[in-house]
Amino acid sequence: MNKDIGKKVKDLRNGKKMTLKELSEQTNLSTGFLSQLERGLTAVATDSLEKIAHALEVDLSYFFKSPKTKRKIVLRSYEKEVFQVESSGVIIYHLTQNPEDKAMLPRLIELLPINSEEHIDVYPHEGEEFIYVLEGVLTLLMNNEQHELYPGDTAHYSSKIPHNWANYTNKIVKIIANNTTCHKNT
Repeated sequence: MNKDIGKKVKDLRNGKKMTLKELSEQTNLSTGFLSQLERGLTAVATDSLEKIAHALEVDLSYFFKSPKTKRKIVLRSYEKEVFQVESSGVIIYHLTQNPEDKAMLPRLIELLPINSEEHIDVYPHEGEEFIYVLEGVLTLLMNNEQHELYPGDTAHYSSKIPHNWANYTNKIVKIIANNTTCHKNT
């Protein structure tokens, strides 16, 4: 607890561009004591902490509040943001909060139509992949084969198999894709 209080004191003081000496003068507490407090090496009496709170213009309760660590688990449809727009006509939306600390990466992907003569590179990456076609006709390229997937169709495969997707129709294709350990977006 001393380290938490000390860190909060230091962060507030630095945020106000205040030196230890200036805080010492405003609180009548020694710079040595304040330095030890900020490093979590000493405890602080409530009356001394109240002086510090006044000098740093916060309520005394500020030092006892727990940091908010609650992670949001629900992502509302109106909160969904475009994550990436690729030059190949692919629009990617993350369907999760805090994707950086998750093992799976669910995404909504919209593929714009492309010319069927256009070359699509296939590539492998770590993990596995699951796709669900919501709308349109998706072409799954895998192992030198093309598979047409229609709304409601799914594919689940090792991402180590060279693969990619394409939309050779004249309408947008929407899919849900879920990857594990995805190092490169598909």
